[in-house]
Amino acid sequence: MSVPALEVADVAKSYGSLSVLGSVSLAVAAGEAVGVVGPNGAGKTTLLDLLSGTGRCDAGRVLLHGRDVTRLPPPLRARMGLGRTFQVPRPLAGLTVFENALVGSMRAAGLRGRQAYRAAYEALAVTGMADQANTRAGSLRLLDRKRLELARALAMRPRLMLLDEVTSALDPELVADVLDVIRELAEGGMTMLIATHEMGFARDIASRVCFLADGQIVEQAPPAQLFSQPSDERTQRFLRRITDAGRM
Repeated sequence: MSVPALEVADVAKSYGSLSVLGSVSLAVAAGEAVGVVGPNGAGKTTLLDLLSGTGRCDAGRVLLHGRDVTRLPPPLRARMGLGRTFQVPRPLAGLTVFENALVGSMRAAGLRGRQAYRAAYEALAVTGMADQANTRAGSLRLLDRKRLELARALAMRPRLMLLDEVTSALDPELVADVLDVIRELAEGGMTMLIATHEMGFARDIASRVCFLADGQIVEQAPPAQLFSQPSDERTQRFLRRITDAGRM
């Protein structure tokens, strides 16, 4: 039996008296794209924070490729092949697009010389940013900052990507540009955990979708099953609201 690329065991997180996540367990196989959907405030971003090390678990364990990384800081998780994007892009505004990608390949992935440069250029090419390699990141429009955020993560040569609402705040006509890149990564076999509010995207790309609510994974199933025949009442209510809003 193969070891999961990612295993989350009974992870919990509270802020004071507020419980954000309570005993979440999940496994993601190598090459699998798993979607995480749910209402605002359900804990999707908090879950990715705990997996990437930008937040600390109150309880439970996080394993990458069979190794317990629960107490490891983000740089060491990156060295183990973990890439992460954030809802709000965080480019280094004073650096060029290429230099931002190079930071990912050198500082996070630990690559040097030609390997680092090659990884940076390849990441920019995949995300459609190669023609803006010499542009200052601070002058980019939001769509291109999103692309650069993804490129910087890809420059780390990750084995597993955590994607947090990659289309948030984008105009509807620009959403497809970002989703096309993610679709190509999925088709290429990249292991991904994708927190998204784009139900159609989750249905098309993910091999499995998890519905997160009240700090717990309420149910998980192949997208065709979860979106058409959800078993839990909370999932049913959520999908009805999404459908009524025209987002399915």
